[in-house]
Amino acid sequence: MFEGMMTALVTPFQGGKIDEKSLRKLVQFQIKNNINAIVPSGTTGESATLTHPEHRLVTDIVIDEAKKRVKVIAGTGSNSTQEAIDLTVHAEKAGADGCLLITPYYNRPTQEGLYQHFKAIAKKTSLPMIVYNVPSRTGVNMTPETVARLMEIDNIVGLKDASGNLTQTAETLYLTKGRIKIFAGDDSLLLPMLSIGASGGICVVSNIAPKLLAQLWQAWKAGRKEKAMEIHNKLHILNRVLYLETNPIPVKWAVHRMGLISDEIRLPLTVLNKKFQPLVESAMREVGLID
Repeated sequence: MFEGMMTALVTPFQGGKIDEKSLRKLVQFQIKNNINAIVPSGTTGESATLTHPEHRLVTDIVIDEAKKRVKVIAGTGSNSTQEAIDLTVHAEKAGADGCLLITPYYNRPTQEGLYQHFKAIAKKTSLPMIVYNVPSRTGVNMTPETVARLMEIDNIVGLKDASGNLTQTAETLYLTKGRIKIFAGDDSLLLPMLSIGASGGICVVSNIAPKLLAQLWQAWKAGRKEKAMEIHNKLHILNRVLYLETNPIPVKWAVHRMGLISDEIRLPLTVLNKKFQPLVESAMREVGLID
């Protein structure tokens, strides 16, 4: 089953199209640096502005390039239940190891609506499903009680928790009694969430620092908590600048600064403001990602 450090992968573009060559390079970069899983086509992958053919193409490329060396958890969420089903069915046929499904955004469903949404998707796939709660982006918060109901569905195995509320995370862990794995969805809360029972993280910062994330996880698993804290504090140098503008604007520019992709980003997002670029560069240099 899933655990450890997973990268919410950016989607590289060139001339308005998916840059397949660079996408394959990103997958190789993640694998080389010992990340545990790759999560394409999520929020950080600009899924909201990918067409359905592009969404399927990104999934296909990442699965093909990974070649089962690491797990691929395909982002297949949508605010339309039927669209989420279609994307999930495709991911399963393509050979994904699991899928990540965001709570429907903009619609602002009730808790019953959230439950029925994920239940309907689960009926159409045998893939292990990780549901994703990020109320700051979606306008709806999935409660611990709803997560506890969802854990009764066999192939719902995890929650990416980006609620930003450790009390809520603790309540979810209590109500689910270890029957569902929780993954940190806020990079800045990664170590605190591990300390109360999370099974890893689905991270933004690992786009540029996968080796550090892998080292943090290895230290944590080995019981070397002081080492894990040291790495977490080092990652804070990056985390404090990766949200100067809306994610994934800063991290995508940082990946570009490392020479891995172009700086192209899809409207309505725009390239990182020039006044913030030196701040991101300085943090990357301090951590040793660039000269």
